[in-house]
Amino acid sequence: MLCFPQANNKKGEAMNFQGSRRRGEEGIAVVIDFLLSNAHLVLGVGGAAVLGIATLAVKRLIERAGRAAEDEKVKQKMAESWEELSSVSASPTLLKKGVEGVKHVAKAARQQKAELSQQPQTSSSEVPPKPASKSKRLQLCALSLQERLQQYYHTRAALHPDEVLRAQSLAVDICSEIQGFLHSRVPDMPLGEMSLGGSLLDDLQVVSADHACLLVPLQLEATLWRLIPGEETLLTHPLHWMIRRVNLEYFPRGLSYWDRHLVGGYLSAEAVVNMFSKTVMESVNWLSISSTLDCLVRPVLGGPDLRLEIRPGNEDGAASSEPPVFISVLPLLTEEDVVLTAQPELTAPWVNAWHLSLYPWENRRLTQLDAADGGRRRHALKILKAVCRLNPSLRPLGAAPLANLILHLSDAEGDWSETSLHVRFRQCVAELIGYLEQGALHSYFKPAVNLLSGLSEDQVDRMGFMLYCAVSEPEILLI
Repeated sequence: MLCFPQANNKKGEAMNFQGSRRRGEEGIAVVIDFLLSNAHLVLGVGGAAVLGIATLAVKRLIERAGRAAEDEKVKQKMAESWEELSSVSASPTLLKKGVEGVKHVAKAARQQKAELSQQPQTSSSEVPPKPASKSKRLQLCALSLQERLQQYYHTRAALHPDEVLRAQSLAVDICSEIQGFLHSRVPDMPLGEMSLGGSLLDDLQVVSADHACLLVPLQLEATLWRLIPGEETLLTHPLHWMIRRVNLEYFPRGLSYWDRHLVGGYLSAEAVVNMFSKTVMESVNWLSISSTLDCLVRPVLGGPDLRLEIRPGNEDGAASSEPPVFISVLPLLTEEDVVLTAQPELTAPWVNAWHLSLYPWENRRLTQLDAADGGRRRHALKILKAVCRLNPSLRPLGAAPLANLILHLSDAEGDWSETSLHVRFRQCVAELIGYLEQGALHSYFKPAVNLLSGLSEDQVDRMGFMLYCAVSEPEILLI
């Protein structure tokens, strides 16, 4: 359940826009009161866009009023409102009523914007307008939500092919270097062919091509190892699988290369990651590789995962000003359509647990659905990912909850054509609010998994506040 705690009595009176002392007031005073009492909140939600439109409307109303008595009354109300604002906390957890206030502000701004657009143009004898800037403002105001979404996709979500190619090229070069090093350093380690994976390869990365995933497949003897589903383990977690060493009476320990990483009769994901950290991260001559590839390559040490930072070099051999690319080295095991990854940061504190990756299933399902009806589900997913990545309040929402949100919505809605993108976008916002209120968004393929379980109460409150405001004004998410 979304939590928006009420403020104390004094603050509650300050936030109550329908109190008795305001009931008889209309026009300028009400709009200014809404704006000034919620200035901090509007800035936190819609940024300069909503506040700028509303302030412009108020300014025009004041200029048209032209009465000194009205001006004095406005100044008095401004002083009172700012005093009220200073006594109110800016935390979004107070804003159950504040949400309604922001919606009233946005509504007033829309009404005044429509009124302004209907006013006749000024004559040439009056103050000369600025044609270029004015036409641009009118053009922005005239954009529909559908057009704004398309614009946002091409300017924020979609990546330039050259940027993607650059990141992929760097990742492929690093992949070749690491694979060659392992073959020469530990030739008896049974590994499959390394490859790239993840959102960069599947055209699902947004905003910037700044990370890639290097998949390192481990090869296990089918007769010596058994993959145990998470529901059948002592952990009883659907995503925490284990790999047990079997047939020890016929094939004693030591016959498999991976026996050296056993902990309690199970192959330990943490032990495998520690081995790769020492063998690759701490042993590879990164300076030599950097000079060979004309870029700066260095391991990111100290974290639970295996990551490399690559900064492209310039002509004199120094690192360029271009943003770095981070490559995650990911040991994994595959059996049919099951992909288990060694990610201790996701399975801690269980050292023997392997993480069941649902990403291949989710991506495959989205691709199949789009191919069957010519839909734009992946298109919508990239827009949502960009919105969440660029909005501080929504940043805790990762790709997995958003992908499952679209999969669940696809079961109820069949029209995912490009022309219905704005309708689906609004539905995604409304559905996400419902999931946050329930405190659960269940995985499409593993209903027992709650994809919102890692969010704190404060994060849920912040996201809920932002999305509530976006119900009536979805454009605030596209700033």
